[in-house]
Amino acid sequence: MRFLFFTFTFVFGLFFISCNSTPPTNNPDVFTNEALSDAVIYEVNVRQFTEEGTFKALQSYLPQLKDLGVDILWFMPIHPIGKKNRKGTLGSYYSISDYRGVNPEFGTLEDFQQLVDEAHKLGMFVMLDWVAGHTAWDHPWISAHPEWYIKNDDGNIIPPNPDWTDVAGLNFDNTEMLQALEDDMAYWVEEVGIDGYRCDAAYNISIPFWEKAIARLNAIKPVVMLAESDGNHKGGYPLIELFHMSYDWSGHHKLNQVAQGKMNANDLEKHLLEVQENYSSEHAVMNFTSNHDENSWQGTVTERMGEARELMAALTYAMPGVPLIYSGQEYGLDKRLAFFEKDFIPKKESPFMNFYKTLNALKKRTTALDVGKHPASIAILETKNENVLAFSRYKANDSLFFIGNCSSLPQTFQLNVEGTFSDVFGDGQRSISDLSLAPWEYILVTN
Repeated sequence: MRFLFFTFTFVFGLFFISCNSTPPTNNPDVFTNEALSDAVIYEVNVRQFTEEGTFKALQSYLPQLKDLGVDILWFMPIHPIGKKNRKGTLGSYYSISDYRGVNPEFGTLEDFQQLVDEAHKLGMFVMLDWVAGHTAWDHPWISAHPEWYIKNDDGNIIPPNPDWTDVAGLNFDNTEMLQALEDDMAYWVEEVGIDGYRCDAAYNISIPFWEKAIARLNAIKPVVMLAESDGNHKGGYPLIELFHMSYDWSGHHKLNQVAQGKMNANDLEKHLLEVQENYSSEHAVMNFTSNHDENSWQGTVTERMGEARELMAALTYAMPGVPLIYSGQEYGLDKRLAFFEKDFIPKKESPFMNFYKTLNALKKRTTALDVGKHPASIAILETKNENVLAFSRYKANDSLFFIGNCSSLPQTFQLNVEGTFSDVFGDGQRSISDLSLAPWEYILVTN
């Protein structure tokens, strides 16, 4: 288990405890756990990223994403979308009619191959969104292998959820179907050269399936695997520990609740402690303020977090884990993107562009934010104020401090921390021992 949190009077010299570390690498041909240590993930919504909504149009933005500091591109499903029982005009990306096909709306397989190759040239990895829980109603498996699907008492194929009328639920007890899923996953790694998968609702399939599938993928080449799951889902921690990363859904919900005044800094402290206790040291949670589900169905970051949105975004980097940027957040995206129709992410000037560039550069510059095989440590700092969250991150000779006012009222407090530190978003040095913070104000400093 990970280093346990404890609240203590901080002595600055403790941060210079030496430990072994492996220099991070970013070789797009071979993914390693070291490559994960300072990685930033970007979720790519191909349909909405450009006016054209194509692979070719997106490819021209790859240098900009590299300049932003992105390491892993997670593509929402790129496969053909079912027409039968389709929702909306264009349908859901997650209603797949061919696991080995490419959605003609986005372009061709050759277009996607060029996109993958260009991302690799720029030093970025490519993850595909893998939807293993259900298929479109016009997937060939429906007619060829109806036994591969779940059915009601009358013997009719049904959705896995009554509201998901555009998809048919797969039967995870059918070993032939599971083998076909595994074969299709291997295809994209072996033939196209992608670097791994974000596995939709990974908890739906058993541990033996994931053990076998991941072993097969790694036999082709080392892959990066992200589970859309957490310890509270079916399979629990034993399942998600098979993956490099998993969603910190609980943490995300707490960020929303703190921003809405329903929780305070003490609740965040408790959550950080639970993450350290429940996950192995090499497993990384993915931290985020938005993604495709949250943006379209729960609201924009501004709707959910209001004036706290910048503090919460900074927290997704400072907390242990891998940060995620959803398409358009660097442009200050402030609208719910249509899910079943064509929409567009406006490319407007926004302070969030430099905000994310600064945080991404920080992630590369300091080992105090490392995750994976040689993770940085963390310790809560005592503030005696339930509205103020303060913690330190440290590894070898690197240290970082986050102090944030998690409330809509000004807060005054003291920290027993000596010395001055470099302000990540400023030019000079500052002390962090005696502080007053405006509502939702935060401080991020390094040694």
